[in-house]
Amino acid sequence: MRRFLLSAVGLLLAAPAFAGPATNVPTCTVIADTATDAILLRDGPSCDKPVSPFSTFKIPLAVIGFDSGLLKDAHAPAIPYDPALNVSLEPWRQTTDPTRWMQYSVVWYSQDLTRKLGMERFRGSIDALAYGNRDVSGDPGKDNGLSRAWLSSSLAISPVAQIGFLGRLGRGELPASAEAQALAVAVQPVFTVADGWVVRGKTGNGLQRRADGSLDESRQIGWFVGWAEKQGRRVSFARLLEDAGPRQGPASFAARDTMLADLPILLASEKMK
Repeated sequence: MRRFLLSAVGLLLAAPAFAGPATNVPTCTVIADTATDAILLRDGPSCDKPVSPFSTFKIPLAVIGFDSGLLKDAHAPAIPYDPALNVSLEPWRQTTDPTRWMQYSVVWYSQDLTRKLGMERFRGSIDALAYGNRDVSGDPGKDNGLSRAWLSSSLAISPVAQIGFLGRLGRGELPASAEAQALAVAVQPVFTVADGWVVRGKTGNGLQRRADGSLDESRQIGWFVGWAEKQGRRVSFARLLEDAGPRQGPASFAARDTMLADLPILLASEKMK
């Protein structure tokens, strides 16, 4: 069976926790009304800075997968794990369907999907969605865009652009079938937080690059993006955490956990009502 390239980024989840103190202060938090894209909160210096989307890219990839017919529904196709991949993460060594793909952020399932799309259709789909900088070429000279473009590589998107994409998806305005867009939203992990807000969102975690292009295992980027809903109101959000130092665990978990804690407080403020 074909061996897929897995990112060292994903293996952060299986690695020992980073030692030493780290800050959980996000470098950007954006919240917008999903219906109108009106910005309700924009805070931090990096809101217009394009960075690698990492596993938040699974959201547009789900839209593409469902619209192309490669993904059928929340539980199909269920693809058996290929032992030749030799991944270290136990949750990735399981038969995976679209729901499990999102829940455990299974990189090889993404790469199976992009391989089946092929570069021409993959590039055309990203162009059609107007996602980020639309660059799926991959690492310079390595011809690995199908397997790595969104992993510390060529594809980049800012928090503000994430909000724009999430708004269009939330309103069903992307150039894809209504069913594909609804299914892509439905398979996102669900969280219930204080004050009755229900959150659907996706984390993304990876490593920053040094000036020479190598990956710096001590410097992570963490994302958490998605939607929060309550009593017919829906907002889109993006939180980016760029950590210049060592950290206990993935930066994406810090972005997720702090955003889930902050959202009810922020949305209850007079400014947000």
